Amino acid sequence: MTPTAPPAPRRRESGWASAGRALRNGLGNATRIAGAGFAHAGRAIAPVTGVVTPTGWIVLAAAAGAFVLAGVFGWVEFLFLGATLVAAVLLATATLFGRAQYRVEIALEPVRVVAGERAMGRMLVANAAQRQAPPTRMELPVGAGVAEFRVPSLAPGAAQEELFAVPTARRAVIPAGPALSVRGDQLGLLRRTVRWTDVIELFVHPVTARLQPSAAGLVRDLEGEVTPVVTDNDISFHALRAYEPGDPLRNVHWRTTARTGTLMVRQFEETRRSELVLVQSTDAAHYASDDEFELAVSVMASLAVQVLRDGTTMHVVTDDLRLRTATPTALLDDTARIEPVSGVHASLRDLARAQTSRLAAPSVVLLVAGSQLPVAEFRSVQRLFGADTTVLAFRAEHGAPSGIRSVGLPVATVGRLDELAAIVRSVRG
Repeated sequence: MTPTAPPAPRRRESGWASAGRALRNGLGNATRIAGAGFAHAGRAIAPVTGVVTPTGWIVLAAAAGAFVLAGVFGWVEFLFLGATLVAAVLLATATLFGRAQYRVEIALEPVRVVAGERAMGRMLVANAAQRQAPPTRMELPVGAGVAEFRVPSLAPGAAQEELFAVPTARRAVIPAGPALSVRGDQLGLLRRTVRWTDVIELFVHPVTARLQPSAAGLVRDLEGEVTPVVTDNDISFHALRAYEPGDPLRNVHWRTTARTGTLMVRQFEETRRSELVLVQSTDAAHYASDDEFELAVSVMASLAVQVLRDGTTMHVVTDDLRLRTATPTALLDDTARIEPVSGVHASLRDLARAQTSRLAAPSVVLLVAGSQLPVAEFRSVQRLFGADTTVLAFRAEHGAPSGIRSVGLPVATVGRLDELAAIVRSVRG
């Protein structure tokens, strides 16, 4: 028997290596414990530090610097300066004390408007306490701005109503709220806020053009369009064939079977409803200006709303959104959220492929883009779909003469929204 070699002795770890590993583990544990301690301390003092404004921190830092200079150089003037700054902060704390109980309501009327229409808001502040409420200042963020209201001293149960206008010049989703009561000093050193409401939204829909019924769908098929595909289950009869194992008995044509003595079953031509896909590029590089981008959104919204009114199944997609199409209102709410993006997809073809890969094969594809998109990209999208799919392109070019040209597919140039209805009629023709 061949003797086996004894196992190699394990290399013993040096004392320095063991000590180093223990030190690293100890430092790691200490760091985690210290971090947790600082986080806990930060949460504990947050109610105090949270009321100090950036101006207040600057004043405190200046006071600390003045005391250091007074201590190092013996300058009495800086000692008085530091004391004055600290006294200002201490006096400001008196404005933070006091508590009120309000019932605050905010409402928008209406909650949906078209860009350019007037929208108003209302804020109601009522004293819900059993004692007199002191005067206070209310702040209400509206979009990018903040509306400020001075609420006088209110008796128990008394209320103060304030009205405000909401800017609706451009399509957007404008948040209003939350309503905040603000306490603080006149110098802006300290500030304490209490939140009273949640955020509500105002939907500013794009301007749309009214199109004729069935103009946007471009395929009119109330019962379904017959296709060359033969199937065993549908409503359009095609022919009879011999029975094969597995065929459903409900398709057996008994009269012919009795006459020929052979089981015969029906075949049908496949029918389908129109399936429309509307693709809008929201890449900022495809548009010459913000006005052109808004024109494209209005073109897309006009087409989509009319398709929904016609009862055609539709999907609407952009670079980063898939819009709801259950109702025209839901669709327009989502169009209000569309914003220019950059670099989401390399091309319009990539956008169409990515956003339609999981959808059923469409019968009509509508493309909407800006004047900076090369016309050749529309052709590249056309090659993604089969020969049975109709592809149409709408090119928004603000202020340009409207018209239609064919580059393998119809490409309609829309210079003004009010010309869209005539362009769609021409495309149908």
